Amino acid sequence: MSDGAGGGRRSPVLGSLGMPDSIRARVLVTLREAMVAGELEPGAIYSAPALAQRLGVSATPVREAMMELTREGLVETLRHRGYRVVALGDVALEEILQIRELVEVPTVGRVAALATAAQVEALRPLADRIDATAAAGELQAFVAADTTFHTEVLAIAGNERLVEEVRRLRGMSRLLGLQKLHEEGRLAATICEHHELLDLLAAADAPGAEAWMRRHLQHVRDIWSGRGDAVSEPADRGTVGAG
Repeated sequence: MSDGAGGGRRSPVLGSLGMPDSIRARVLVTLREAMVAGELEPGAIYSAPALAQRLGVSATPVREAMMELTREGLVETLRHRGYRVVALGDVALEEILQIRELVEVPTVGRVAALATAAQVEALRPLADRIDATAAAGELQAFVAADTTFHTEVLAIAGNERLVEEVRRLRGMSRLLGLQKLHEEGRLAATICEHHELLDLLAAADAPGAEAWMRRHLQHVRDIWSGRGDAVSEPADRGTVGAG
């Protein structure tokens, strides 16, 4: 189609407005991680300008991020007041965990059958980072590393929609007991041995990987219920996790 000025193609219009994608994406990731880590508390109300000031950005990308988080079910918009972080009850949390089990357990088994040695080894630095941030008490960095690790493992199965749904469900569950463990200095003692999962994937041990994921999700339940402070016995490695 001619643009009426020499017959050339029109320049695209859609997508030319608004904040750069990188800023919007960083704000969204940061706010989601803060909710998972408990820094933005369930039931609390936050304004876009106040959050923008803390993040060092304008209010526009914060509002856009909050709109996305509202669609994900993480926050609700309060007219003329701001945004309230949604507080989920025990029933809702259990339902989320049941869905995660139905999705993540068989998918990890499939990943064990599909993963190449290179793909597994590429995840080793992330597993190291989970351990390092937990030991240092860097809760938000730990949550980010843990989320990235698990979603990248699932991504090997090749289903992007599944990965995004798991990311959303993890955000909704938010590991309500994790902040307490962090405050009491017991986060590192409850960390799952993520390298064990990678060893199972490298060995193409689908049943072993699925069993690992079941144990991992069970300990998410334990964290919710306040039992997450128990450290597993040496013979039961890999059974305590962050989500």
